[in-house]
Amino acid sequence: MFAPHTPSEREEMLKVIGVSSIDDLFRDVPENFRYPQLNLPPALTEMEVVAELNEIAMNNLPASEMPCFLGAGAYRHYIPAAVDALLQRGEFFTAYTPYQPEVSQGTLQAIFEYQTLITALTGMDVANASHYDGATAAAEAVIMAYHNFRGKRTQAVVSPSLHPQYRQVIRTYTQGYSGFSIVGDELAATEPLTGPDTLLAKINENTAIVIVQYPDFFGRIYDYTQIAAAAHAAGALFCVAVNPIALGLLKPPSEFGADIVVGEGQPLGIPLSYGGPYLGILAARKEYVRKLAGRLVGETIDADGKRAYVLTLTAREQHIRREKATSNICTNQGLMALASTIYLSLLGKTGLRQVAELCYHKAHYAAAQISKIPGFQVYSDTPFFHEFIVQCPAPVEEINDFLFEEGILGGYDLSQDYPSLPNAMLVAVTELTGKEDIHALCKALEEFHA
Repeated sequence: MFAPHTPSEREEMLKVIGVSSIDDLFRDVPENFRYPQLNLPPALTEMEVVAELNEIAMNNLPASEMPCFLGAGAYRHYIPAAVDALLQRGEFFTAYTPYQPEVSQGTLQAIFEYQTLITALTGMDVANASHYDGATAAAEAVIMAYHNFRGKRTQAVVSPSLHPQYRQVIRTYTQGYSGFSIVGDELAATEPLTGPDTLLAKINENTAIVIVQYPDFFGRIYDYTQIAAAAHAAGALFCVAVNPIALGLLKPPSEFGADIVVGEGQPLGIPLSYGGPYLGILAARKEYVRKLAGRLVGETIDADGKRAYVLTLTAREQHIRREKATSNICTNQGLMALASTIYLSLLGKTGLRQVAELCYHKAHYAAAQISKIPGFQVYSDTPFFHEFIVQCPAPVEEINDFLFEEGILGGYDLSQDYPSLPNAMLVAVTELTGKEDIHALCKALEEFHA
């Protein structure tokens, strides 16, 4: 803790507020709680603190310093320099909540542009101003569906190949809803690689929402038209969790009947940053806009007839009609949404497709090379985007330790979330993965198995 005030300054402040000592400020606190003994190390000077922090930082190795094959929901992509250059302008970097449109036009317009880009990317009619991350967006979609049916439908059908963290957060969000159940992902414990057709038998008249991932957690690409039709036939909503980069190449969820689209926006110009802050995407069809959680910015005309931006549909928001709110979240990741807006604007439609194609082709090249190594088998029963599963001859933890010693960051150990997939590694490849990186990985895997 840095204390900037001198003893004389403290004395002057005490005099102004009318007390004789700092102890007097705490007299209303019970005496046995006033000055607890804290187990803290001795105080350090600023110079000593900086030196210690630098020493700790030197032990961290960023993903940019080595070939990286770790993904599982957060990915290393190239971020154009203009993203940070614009993002760190003072008027954006220090901006707060846009409740007052007369002083927040820049922030509101940036959010409006973000919403417009997300609807174009997903094929949905409307998008909100964002959520904390993909997991919270998925949970908000479930809550949104629950309120859409006024609590009369109390079941969510969740794919076992939906990101494990998304499934956990959905359960956390819904634990206070009496009688609400989550089905479908119980197969994650025994048959996690089962196809989406297994969800069909779970959908019934009590189902509020069906959630799948596209591409799924394992990188597999499915056409969910049949699942969407089954959900709609039962009167339920159909939600798709997307990888936004993949939508530069794959058809949007709207084309196979999605009612709600959620996703993690981190790949859109946001660095890994040791886990955050990230960006939760939530978009929907227009008929569900009044149940859409979070902020929504709209375009209007001011008193002078000029284009202007305001928060819209705020009557259903938490800060005005809290008893009618569908969610207790009304915050958006404004700075992260701006980063993704700048990123998408810089790349454009063609640039985003190029990034997606590089991810796709490089991943398939890597899979082909790894499949040639004795003892390593690539799961390739279905098309995949930029991630794929490799069955290894030893525990993934051991292999990753060896790879790290070779200067390579290995893939994700699937046994952490799927015990029935021992020795299975989820390998991620992006446009930043060079051919030499793939060859280095293959060489290291060969040496490990030798």
